Amino acid sequence: VSESKHGRKWDRCLADTVVKTVTGLGVGVVFSVLLFKRRTWPMSLGSGLGLGMGYSNCQHDFRSPYLIHGHMAKQEQTLTFTS
Repeated sequence: VSESKHGRKWDRCLADTVVKTVTGLGVGVVFSVLLFKRRTWPMSLGSGLGLGMGYSNCQHDFRSPYLIHGHMAKQEQTLTFTS
């Protein structure tokens, strides 16, 4: 059970990092073409920012083991009456 949760964290972490890196690269390409006369630094900056955000999110996920992503955790409450 613990291995599958750890594996899901890794999968989510890698997917999130890839999405953020590719999105940053895409935004960098758009800015490079439209504003900066096709220079390469906006692409590098965008992909670096995306990679950094993904890394930061992964660190947060692995350092907080009690967060449950995407699941509602219900806690039952029992009442006991004594007379």
